[in-house]
Amino acid sequence: STSLSTVLSFSGSHRSLFTVWIVFLPRPHGKSFAHRSELKQAKRIVVKLGSAVVTRGDECGLALGRLASIVEQVAVLQNQGREMMIVTSGAVAFGKQRLRHEILLSQSVRQALHSGQNQLKDISVPVLEARACAAAGQSGLMALYEAMFTQYSICTAQILVTNLDFHDEQKRRNLNSTLHELLRMNIVPIINTNDAVVPPPVPNSDLQGVISIKDNDSLAARLAVEMKADLLIALSDVQGLYDSPPGTDDAKLIDIFYPGDQQSITYGTKSRVGIGGMEAKVKAALWALQGGTSVVIANGTDPKVTGHVITDIVDGKKVGTFFSEVKPAGPTIEQQTEMARHAGRALASLLPEQRGEIICCLAELLTEKKDEILCANRKDMELATATGRLPQPLINRLSLSTAKLNSLAIGLRQLAVSSGNSVGRVLRRTRVANNLELEQITVPIGVLLVIFESRPDCLPQVAALAIASGNALLLKGGKEASNTNKILHQLAQEALSVHGVADAIQLVSTREEVEDLCKLDKMVDLIIPRGSSQLVRDIERASKGIPVLGHSEGVCHVYVDSEASIDKVIDVVRDSKCDYPAACNAMETLLIHRDLLRTPTFDQIIDMLRTEEVKIHAGPRFASYLTFSPSEVKSLRTEYGDLECCIEVVDSMQDAVDHIHKYGSSHTDVIVTENENTAEQFLQQVDSACVFWNASSRFADGYRFGLGAEVGISTARIHARGPVGLEGLLTTKWVLRGEGHTVADFSEQGSMKYLHENIPVPQGTFN
Repeated sequence: STSLSTVLSFSGSHRSLFTVWIVFLPRPHGKSFAHRSELKQAKRIVVKLGSAVVTRGDECGLALGRLASIVEQVAVLQNQGREMMIVTSGAVAFGKQRLRHEILLSQSVRQALHSGQNQLKDISVPVLEARACAAAGQSGLMALYEAMFTQYSICTAQILVTNLDFHDEQKRRNLNSTLHELLRMNIVPIINTNDAVVPPPVPNSDLQGVISIKDNDSLAARLAVEMKADLLIALSDVQGLYDSPPGTDDAKLIDIFYPGDQQSITYGTKSRVGIGGMEAKVKAALWALQGGTSVVIANGTDPKVTGHVITDIVDGKKVGTFFSEVKPAGPTIEQQTEMARHAGRALASLLPEQRGEIICCLAELLTEKKDEILCANRKDMELATATGRLPQPLINRLSLSTAKLNSLAIGLRQLAVSSGNSVGRVLRRTRVANNLELEQITVPIGVLLVIFESRPDCLPQVAALAIASGNALLLKGGKEASNTNKILHQLAQEALSVHGVADAIQLVSTREEVEDLCKLDKMVDLIIPRGSSQLVRDIERASKGIPVLGHSEGVCHVYVDSEASIDKVIDVVRDSKCDYPAACNAMETLLIHRDLLRTPTFDQIIDMLRTEEVKIHAGPRFASYLTFSPSEVKSLRTEYGDLECCIEVVDSMQDAVDHIHKYGSSHTDVIVTENENTAEQFLQQVDSACVFWNASSRFADGYRFGLGAEVGISTARIHARGPVGLEGLLTTKWVLRGEGHTVADFSEQGSMKYLHENIPVPQGTFN
């Protein structure tokens, strides 16, 4: 079915009206969604607000800011054409606040009249009965919801129910009819148990196949199934369901919960308010799931996520615990990470020669299995071409060839030779005191997460570097290269199995969103993005506490000086732009000294670019010199990734340096000149990861630098910069060897003195 909805957008005092079409695919009820990503198609949604979400910490009154945020999200989804229902707590807390106020006011007035004095004794508030509080609070709670939803031009309706409304067939039909009519009129029903008259819950009173309404969890589940809702979102004061009580040392949040997993978890106590608890929530969720409604239990009290928790869930993001009847065949991403970390430690403990053997084995497999690899790659290429959704630069990066595979194999063998000089290398040795020696040694970083687009040749390179550095590796490739990535990963695991560490490299093949992977801060130590500048920026934005190593853009410059050799200029510019335009180290801006304009050198540059079919964009200064100029650039910071480039005019070498610092991305920049003094100034002043003199920008590559392979080019200024090879994937640790030394030994009254003598470390010394 297709739903048309009108959404109001507010900006200050201005209001604009626009129309949004949301298409919800028809889905037969009785079958819940199998994956989080499918939640985007949920049309009818029940949002259950637990007592801990709605009430303040003192349990007297409502958490108004939190409630307003939730109402805003429900309104957004309602205005998208979805059918929203709210099951809310809060009447008792709101009523308690009102009754306390009335009692205090009444007692203070009576005391004042009785004593005739302004001095009042301490006033005590009696214990308030819950039903009376509910009766006093229901009207006020509803009035509050009505006022909040009115801000979004949405009407609400209150419905109070008891168990009898579901057990009595006529009442159940009436309730069902009323709710359907309200939804048809685009009204948000707000449902609550009628706590003013409801009897206390009776334990174990569920009927056969029917859940009893003991609390708002069971009410929300019963309502969701009764109304054939697509999704039930249960908000509480915990992040979701844990395998043991939250707060205990080993408690882990369960991302996806499957029927039959109940025996694997231990429940804690219930929240500070409410009559349910996590056990009640799980029971209600499983009952709803069995009835065809998908369920997510999430935190509605965390100020970091409250403002978007509901919309994030509907967007399919990894929030809370998702209940699913479909258990995936393979391990979860968390399980894959644990497997990789465990096997990675075993990999790091291998001898350098053994890690070299694994890399050589992978190199051999690349050539032996080239036919299968290229066959899988052709499938990916054909699919990418047929769909037409992939830009040409990405299709170019997707393509593999026999030459590419041979080149990869050569690089891997080169890396295997140098891999011996990696893990456990002693960098520094110090004699702190007599019989107390300190060493600084290289060690693996831990678990690397490499996210890459299109480029399947990235997989064996990164795998080999992880093996050489003893790091565990998680790989997340683009779906456009799924067939190629699958076979390359199989070959990597086949090579690792030579020494029994096949699990050290894992290919994430589940439907994990990149944003969700970036939240694994307790499991992943470094994220390395390989792809478009947009991908890198998205990962840097989404990463939660995990360092990101990469470059956001490859805006590389070639500066042609007034004293440049024309032959070198033509060769360097052609190679920098035309050898592989989609690469991040390809030239994007050509800077030309002003004195070269209208000279044979300039004419030959332009003729060469036209012959190579390079589309030229004119910078502002260059355009001002021309009567009929090419299209003027929209931005001097553009990474074209194709046979396009910008040409701009500068007055001097210093002007070129200033331009690069202002518009460049600190990736790779080149000067072409015969003046050695000018070149050296350029090399020293340009603050980029790679700076070249009379050489193509395409040399900015780990293999060409002799690193064997690279995980990418970093433009960061700490840890690693430029092509990141083996050294960039290592960190250090300090090892101290003593004989019962204590700090007290070195105090004023102690018997020992610090020496801090540097001990020479012969090259190639290993711990």
